[in-house]
Amino acid sequence: MFGIIRPCRHRLSETMRTEWMAHLCGLCLALKGDHGQLARIATNYDGLVISVLVEAQSSRADGPEGAAAWRRTAGPCPLRGMRSAPVARGEGARLAASVSLVLASAKMRDHVADGDGMLARRPVAAAARRVAAVWDRAGARTGSELGFDTAVLVDAVERQAGLEALATAGTPLLEVTEPTETATAAAFGYTAVLAGRPGNREPLEEAGRLFGRLAHLLDAVEDLDEDARTGAWNPIAATGAPLDEVRRLCDDAVHGVRLALRDVEFASKAQGRLAHILLAHELERSVDRAFGASGCATGGGHEHRGDHAHAPEGSYAPYGAPPMPPPPGPPRPPRRRRGLIAGCAVWTGMFCTGQICCRDPYPDPWTGESREGWCAKCADKCDGCDGCNNCDSCCDCCNCCGGDGGGCDCGCDGCGCDC
Repeated sequence: MFGIIRPCRHRLSETMRTEWMAHLCGLCLALKGDHGQLARIATNYDGLVISVLVEAQSSRADGPEGAAAWRRTAGPCPLRGMRSAPVARGEGARLAASVSLVLASAKMRDHVADGDGMLARRPVAAAARRVAAVWDRAGARTGSELGFDTAVLVDAVERQAGLEALATAGTPLLEVTEPTETATAAAFGYTAVLAGRPGNREPLEEAGRLFGRLAHLLDAVEDLDEDARTGAWNPIAATGAPLDEVRRLCDDAVHGVRLALRDVEFASKAQGRLAHILLAHELERSVDRAFGASGCATGGGHEHRGDHAHAPEGSYAPYGAPPMPPPPGPPRPPRRRRGLIAGCAVWTGMFCTGQICCRDPYPDPWTGESREGWCAKCADKCDGCDGCNNCDSCCDCCNCCGGDGGGCDCGCDGCGCDC
């Protein structure tokens, strides 16, 4: 799993967390449905933003029929504790799959060129190149079915290598990030076409361009030490850009995305809420996390405050925090218990996928009740809202924390949330 948007569960309400997971699982299953099991490893946190944007702009009918057009019930999955769940479906998920596949193939070729890990071995590198070529063709095929020409993505990938070869000390960083910006601008902009809102295309292309800049720069920041150790190419080291300048570029990009979103017309405020949370608020968190300015002690960042143990690398950020208190309401009917053998099989699968350790809360394999993940025993609260766990965004959090942003680090004024 790669990507810069990795929201901590403290900052998402139950509703928004369910929506976020629906798009993530929808992307994964769209990759499987169109391109086979192997393609599922291209699932990434940032790709689901494409699916979110398409759905946020699309008009839908009221009632169960409208909901059925955008959701389907997926079968049990080990990453969900072998439980079924509603997942995103339709053109948004397929476009996200197409874009993710093409960009994942580019990332794979980049690792091959750098000789990272096992890819330094010729047989492994040759196999990776063949997989990347298959993914390029598969992504182009799905994109063509949706009317999206992935050639702009492939062209950007091909130009990237040439620009990196020419980059020297003093080369502006934005010259190196331009291909990534162009690719993400095209993907973001086409969500407006797919949703039937062509007027949104220009502001979404601007938001996508800046999102691509952030993705490129933050990836470089997070890999800087490792690339220096292994001798891999890194745009920051190659251009000699100081980190304070990189941080300025990132902060400007975050601000630019927020300004662009103001000009985007979503189908409704409710439908646009998740897109707003991810692009107006979580992007800022991503920058802070990459530069070590803040982090989530539950595994959502590289820097952890206090003397808490670090979560394992690759841990699932949305589940790395203490469980939220259940909302008041009538008691739920008792869950059907699994038998001894079935429960043990599910426990083994959850343990091997890291859920027993890193997912918190995780469903008990036998009863389905919430259990505290092992990592939660040494984790502190997230660096977000202080005690406000029932809001849908930082805006609502400011409001429920007293109307003046007390306890919330979200940069908004009361419930106005001017972003």
